[in-house]
Amino acid sequence: MTQVSSDLREFVREIADFPKEGVGFKDITPLLADPRALAAAVRGLAEYARPLNVDCVIAAEARGFLLGPALALELGAGFVLARKPGKLPYETVSAEYLLEYGSGELELHTDALGSGRRVLVHDDLLATGGTARALCELVESLGGEVAGCGFLIELEFLDGRARLAPHETHALISYES
Repeated sequence: MTQVSSDLREFVREIADFPKEGVGFKDITPLLADPRALAAAVRGLAEYARPLNVDCVIAAEARGFLLGPALALELGAGFVLARKPGKLPYETVSAEYLLEYGSGELELHTDALGSGRRVLVHDDLLATGGTARALCELVESLGGEVAGCGFLIELEFLDGRARLAPHETHALISYES
């Protein structure tokens, strides 16, 4: 088993030109495959979120689903799915967003959040902030309160944190370039 250091960065590999030329994809599958690194990542995300006293964690399809449910369990909170259009069986609300290499849309069940529920917005990666901003909008449209935004990785050079203001934002691993 791999020795886990305090820096989870060693478990993230960069794949050049994926999903398109010029993008340096941050592949977290080595982190997910290592039980100690995975546990350290979930614990680190929970350390940030625990003082926020959240009722639930919301994450977007698909990579947000990788750590989101484990994080919710660690926090003793529920987990809310935000999915691509047409994937949820009940009435939905939606929000569109832009990515660094495209655009998308997310949907949420209209009864996924009760008014006043404190929500942690989670994703594996904060890049331009488009996906997380859409999650914040969905939470607020259903009367929830965004208590904070937590990420495994932040690409600081894409300034996604600014798009999430005034929401408190935290990432375990940051890349400046």
